[in-house]
Amino acid sequence: MAGSVNKVILIGNVGKDPEIRTFGNGGKVANFSIATSEQWKDKQGQRQEKTEWHNIAVFSDGLVGVIERYVKKGSKLYIEGKLQTRKWQDRDGNDKYTTEVVLQRFRGELQMLDSRGDNAGGGRYDRASDQSG
Repeated sequence: MAGSVNKVILIGNVGKDPEIRTFGNGGKVANFSIATSEQWKDKQGQRQEKTEWHNIAVFSDGLVGVIERYVKKGSKLYIEGKLQTRKWQDRDGNDKYTTEVVLQRFRGELQMLDSRGDNAGGGRYDRASDQSG
């Protein structure tokens, strides 16, 4: 195999207002979750639905700025990023793992698909429009 691909595309609704944190070097990260749902009819003809929650981490300064200003609980978003698993320790020193969809500069895209908030027409924000450092 000549290479590999790690790309995730999601369309879903934001579960709660994004959390924005600032690092010591001035960089920022936005963390939030997105719900995606699928629906089907079972053998008895009853409508069924299953919802999956996806953790999102955005490290691109330009995209974090857009998220700070426009993304709220309930916003419908198109997200393009990569899967990344990180290891951390809980208070008892036990190793834990978290898998999230990561958007980094030049490797992520965010598109607003609804007219919630101040961004009435929706909008597309991606690596090409991220002019920040």
